[in-house]
Amino acid sequence: MSDIPVEKRFAILCEIVRAQHFAWHEAVVDLCPGVNPADVTNRMWQITGRETARAYNKRIDLDAPVAAQVAASIAWSSVCMGEDASVQKGDGGDEAWLTHDGCPWHQWHEKTGLMAEDRPGCDHWFQSTVDGVNAEHGTRLRFETLEAMPDGDPRCRRRFWVED
Repeated sequence: MSDIPVEKRFAILCEIVRAQHFAWHEAVVDLCPGVNPADVTNRMWQITGRETARAYNKRIDLDAPVAAQVAASIAWSSVCMGEDASVQKGDGGDEAWLTHDGCPWHQWHEKTGLMAEDRPGCDHWFQSTVDGVNAEHGTRLRFETLEAMPDGDPRCRRRFWVED
């Protein structure tokens, strides 16, 4: 086993994590009649966002643009999980654009017939992350989803900015 490159083992591990998420989803449907699995999934992403913010908050420098730092942190996390993500700085002020050109989570939602949960899950994750950053640092960071693959767009594109 040690002859398998770490990059390949990590990519496989990321796929295992995604497979576990969808197995967990199926278990909720099977064992919790009357519970809306989308509500459970959205809550899971909210908790994930809360914990994501805790991790990101340790590295935020309030003397630098916060929106760009958070967008860059999300892009870094996304790339680590096998997603195709990049950040573009905004034209003015504290603004950044986060683009996902490819996402295995989207592919998994598609193949499991759960597309209706794809964008809301991401939006809950991002909102909870933003809320956690704001609570810790007293900032007014915001985000909006402008394009989303689950909506038929060719990519997911989000704007992050700090309100004055």
